[in-house]
Amino acid sequence: MEYRIDKKSGNKLSALGLGCMRFPRDRAEIERIVLAAIDGGINYFDTAYMYLGSEVALGRVLAKHNKRKNVYIATKLPLSMCKRSTDFDKYFDEQLCRLQTDYIDYYFMHNITSFAQWEAMYALGIEDWIAAKKSTGQIHQIGFSYHGNYDDFLKVIDSYPWEFCMIQYNYYDQNYQAGAQGLAAAHNKGMTVMIMEPLLGGKLATGLPKQAMQLFSEVNPDLSPADWALWWLWNQSEITTVLSGMSNERIVQTNLRSLDNFRFLTDTELAVYDDVIDVFRQSYKINCTSCNYCLPCPKGINIPACLSAYNTSYAQGYIAGITLYLTSTAVITKNPLSPHLCNQCGKCEKLCPQHIPISASLKKVSRRFEPQPLRAILALARKLIH
Repeated sequence: MEYRIDKKSGNKLSALGLGCMRFPRDRAEIERIVLAAIDGGINYFDTAYMYLGSEVALGRVLAKHNKRKNVYIATKLPLSMCKRSTDFDKYFDEQLCRLQTDYIDYYFMHNITSFAQWEAMYALGIEDWIAAKKSTGQIHQIGFSYHGNYDDFLKVIDSYPWEFCMIQYNYYDQNYQAGAQGLAAAHNKGMTVMIMEPLLGGKLATGLPKQAMQLFSEVNPDLSPADWALWWLWNQSEITTVLSGMSNERIVQTNLRSLDNFRFLTDTELAVYDDVIDVFRQSYKINCTSCNYCLPCPKGINIPACLSAYNTSYAQGYIAGITLYLTSTAVITKNPLSPHLCNQCGKCEKLCPQHIPISASLKKVSRRFEPQPLRAILALARKLIH
């Protein structure tokens, strides 16, 4: 395991961190994931109040196996739910209970999307609250996760003595949100930088177009698509920890092997990324990472699955895309959850960290997979079946 130093605290953090947002429902599998990660040397575990069941699951495993002191726990204050100053303690105390701990190693202000949002928390007294928690040792390090534009990112990092931050960053998203410039700016301020969405919701690992995979293979056939994505990040010394949402033990072991085999990339290897990005950009139409923040939809639409099917139909062919679409929307069942049911309420768009125009995107999905003639056929099929 490679460890990188958090210069603010001196902590040695594993270069691969376990992102707990995509934990499976199976308790036994969660336990296997967490223990395999710890056994493999991972010591940074990232969760959040808004990751349904995640904090409780992580806390349960760490307490059961007496592993709390073996790891650094990172979790997040749900800023969007904080309307008054008393909410800070309300959510924080609940998180300590969920995680079965009396302190948090790395505490995030969750999902800052603009400087105005941070100013609103500042007006509620968040600075004094943080100072009080740090003085008692309940919070060791303070930082934020970010999903806004670059200009506001600079304002946020200049507005407070942050110790770390987390940004969305991968070889495809180099200039998205904070991007490469934001990474450099945070590093220059001495902040530890964690990376989320290194595989773009898995698309850079299992969803690459065939042409992109061929480009990588011609340069180095021994590296998997996931290796290419992770190594590109580990190749940058400004990055401390790369989070991977590992949803089963097999993925944990695969990513651990990737880090064990890591070496710095050659110039020839670095050059191929531009060509891969060009292919990827042509194939993927909607920049959804399947984070599920948009759910639940009031109409029951599985928004991430619909958008994923749409992208897949361009990247891997229409048959692959519509197969995914049919299984994720149940369009031939008695109660289909097709995207044309969207009433444009806008709830999902307010929650989307990627700022995707979801209502308009769902219309595109519907037109591609359920044009009016096909919709009539599907309706008839449902009547015959049911």
